[in-house]
Amino acid sequence: MSTQNPTSRNPWAWVPSLYTGEGIPYAMAMMVSVVLYKRLGISNADIAFYTSWLYLPWVIKPLWSPFVELFMTKRYWILLTQLLIGASLACIAFTIPAARFFQYTLAFFWLMAFGSATHDTAADGFYMLGLPEDLQAAFVGVRTIFYRIAMVATQGGLVIFAGSLEKSGHGIPTAWSFTLVMAAAVFAALFLYHLFILPYPPTDFRGRNPSTSVSWEFLHIFSLFFRKKEILAILAFFLFYRLAESQLFKMIAPFLLDARSVGGLGLTTQDVGIIYGTVGLIALLLGGLLGGYAIYRKGLKFWIWVMVCAMHLPDLVFVYLSQAMPENFYLINLAVAVEQFGYGFGFTAYTMFMIMVSEGEYKTVHYAISTGIMALGMMVPAMASGWLQELMGYQNFFLWVMAATIPGFIVAALVKIDPAFGKKKALE
Repeated sequence: MSTQNPTSRNPWAWVPSLYTGEGIPYAMAMMVSVVLYKRLGISNADIAFYTSWLYLPWVIKPLWSPFVELFMTKRYWILLTQLLIGASLACIAFTIPAARFFQYTLAFFWLMAFGSATHDTAADGFYMLGLPEDLQAAFVGVRTIFYRIAMVATQGGLVIFAGSLEKSGHGIPTAWSFTLVMAAAVFAALFLYHLFILPYPPTDFRGRNPSTSVSWEFLHIFSLFFRKKEILAILAFFLFYRLAESQLFKMIAPFLLDARSVGGLGLTTQDVGIIYGTVGLIALLLGGLLGGYAIYRKGLKFWIWVMVCAMHLPDLVFVYLSQAMPENFYLINLAVAVEQFGYGFGFTAYTMFMIMVSEGEYKTVHYAISTGIMALGMMVPAMASGWLQELMGYQNFFLWVMAATIPGFIVAALVKIDPAFGKKKALE
């Protein structure tokens, strides 16, 4: 009987599960960690500062992602990182009840984020190796949908589940420990499933050891990015277009959860899972879909100022929420959905601009560099957002966020965009 490993499988058998595994840890690092620490009594300043460091693996990913190419196979890296992510989640669960839980869980969250960023690189590479070109195009929507489903299930479903356990009298640490154990079990299942299901593409071979010539070639490709025409305007756009959102993002969940006596809306963990993790995220996805279609029809240059306004002006809803402090659950849902829809629509311009800047011979590496700079632009302002909120209070903080939208308009005016870029005819 032949024991040869299968070189291909039906994409439906592994593409959805692979990108589910890509979405879960990112949502855990970016949003669920904030809710967890808020429920465990950590201050907004510490939450914002320390959880912002979880961006770091995505910031530095372009620097070490070549090692995924040079050593072992993409399949190997996928399995290794899924095992690492699952183990990290289990360690977070088991250290939540510890006396020094904040330090321990942060360390394991960072390890999980490192594994997630590595998994992203390996999974995206494996996708291109495991599918012929026509199926790559056919399944690009499938991978995006399951990535987003994973985020909704994590930011929404997982947080709602933890909130229900809190309400049932288990206690906050126990509720979240059990929730994180469940997340770890999901990744253990993904690891075992992919161990047997992922194909063995013939082109997914072990890389050779890096040599001086390889190192110099990488440095050359890296340096070419920073020698692009008008690179200063490009970098300014990458770093400051989302200056306001980077600060707002870290404080939305704490604002929703904090007591009304300190300026918050006093919602429950379940409420936040519904409002921000489900309704808000769905609105974000719809905004992104509409933004992509709009650019497809008319091009990026046509829509750029509409998208800049959509990105920044809906932040006003948090000025309203912090001033009026409504109790109507549906009104709060609507307000968050409006802001998230605008963010999704406006962020499309950012994504397309990165694609435009990365065009050329080394577009894969240059796009990775762009995403690293993007993550840096989110990480640094977010680190100070909790401190600023505690200094100013929620009302003044959200006014500050509105002031922080001004650089986004300035950098949009500085960059040059090809009028034909993104239009339907340019893609045919």
